[in-house]
Amino acid sequence: MPALLVLLAICVVMAFVNPVFLSGGNLLAIAEQSAVPIVVAVGLTFVILMGGIDLSLAGVMAAVSLTTALLLRNDRNDLDLGIWAAPIAVAVGAALGLVAGVSVARLRVPSFIVTIGTWQIGLGIGLLLFGGKPPRIEDDGFRALLGGSLVGLPGMVWISLAAVIVGLLVQMRTRFGRYAYVIGGSEEIARLSGIPVSRYRMLSFVVAGATAGLAAVLATARIGVGDVGIGGDLLFTTIAGVVIGGTFLTGGRGGVLHSVVGVIVIVVIANAMVLGGVSSYVQQAVQGAVVIVAASIALWRSRERLRVIK
Repeated sequence: MPALLVLLAICVVMAFVNPVFLSGGNLLAIAEQSAVPIVVAVGLTFVILMGGIDLSLAGVMAAVSLTTALLLRNDRNDLDLGIWAAPIAVAVGAALGLVAGVSVARLRVPSFIVTIGTWQIGLGIGLLLFGGKPPRIEDDGFRALLGGSLVGLPGMVWISLAAVIVGLLVQMRTRFGRYAYVIGGSEEIARLSGIPVSRYRMLSFVVAGATAGLAAVLATARIGVGDVGIGGDLLFTTIAGVVIGGTFLTGGRGGVLHSVVGVIVIVVIANAMVLGGVSSYVQQAVQGAVVIVAASIALWRSRERLRVIK
């Protein structure tokens, strides 16, 4: 896996340039920074494996963040559902994913257009629930559950690890996971083989919506308020991570572990530049350049073989 070699190379270089990089505190910070985008990337991977794209992340997370904050004990209403707020909030994300999935699979609308629309629907719901004032979470027990430490790692890191394990099991042990590769490789062959393509394509967006919802719950618990802009910076990190990891945007190649490694590479690059005192503007330019180079290398062989550029 080329992305893994890149990650190891960065770690080796940074170990000499700045020893702080491999300190326990910094590695823990990298783990925390990676947790939320990794959860998103797990679900997004299945959409991309099938040759689709999901740009609705920011909207889905906006709606779920406000839902989470308003269902927990807060300073805006009398609701206090405790831990039950999490599955309900995740269900909201899955429902928005279902809207996108039905539109793509049943109405045959391109996923690019559909998920931009879903983004705006989720953002609208978030702004409606926002009501001019961010609801502040007052349930310290819920926040401690996700932010507390277990064997030296925060709860949200353990949850992200659990999401990766579940994603790998789904990818390797279920029809949904196996069929994702077939559909991404050739939708026509998948249909001729008797695979219900529309059903599995729709399900991929539901999974992506649910993981985006879980990521929003984690991020909201971390900051302690409902925030409509909570997913604004994650779209680049997750899609770039998927591409760098080796999951082809054309579908049929890659997987959950590839995407996870790619996300960690993006986070590690950002962390290394922060330690090096690099300007935030330069950081964005470097990250963009890394994505272009990685995508060019990853897709070079397939582009040469197919002689097409998508």
